[in-house]
Amino acid sequence: MEKTPAGTSVGVADPYAFVERCDHLTDDGRCRYALEYGSHDPAFAREREADDFACPVVTESGPDWDWRDCPQFRARNRSRECVRCGLDERRVAHTTERPLLEEHHLSYADDDSRAVSHEITVYLCRWCHAKIHGSWARIDDDANPDPEALAAREGRRSQEQAEFEFASAAERREADDG
Repeated sequence: MEKTPAGTSVGVADPYAFVERCDHLTDDGRCRYALEYGSHDPAFAREREADDFACPVVTESGPDWDWRDCPQFRARNRSRECVRCGLDERRVAHTTERPLLEEHHLSYADDDSRAVSHEITVYLCRWCHAKIHGSWARIDDDANPDPEALAAREGRRSQEQAEFEFASAAERREADDG
């Protein structure tokens, strides 16, 4: 199983198995990194420009690449639910409450160079996140949300519903006076 630089588990043997698509991939199959940030890696940008900026992972022409072959690959999960138990995020505006979901990095450093490798990030609820880093749980476990997680989510849902209740100005004034 992959480990962090501190030696804790990341909960998965192959981080690339959790990649939906590269963050730089456009809807038409082109590499946004080469288009917009070509000056950061001119050789890569020239190579992509020669192939009309086509992403070599998703296009049939050109080299046969996997996500791990691309030097500019990055994948951050955008869905706002825990990839392990499915708990959905309930954010409460204008509070300092800790979020229910936390980013979890699946890829840290290359074994040889110890340099940071591709960024692969998913969301885990903070309860699953603690279990993963506790070394015994895996991201692909068949898990249900922790009872504490469900209680926290329902508490936030109740706050949301209370905020949406309508009270006329007269009712609010009576409540303030009473």
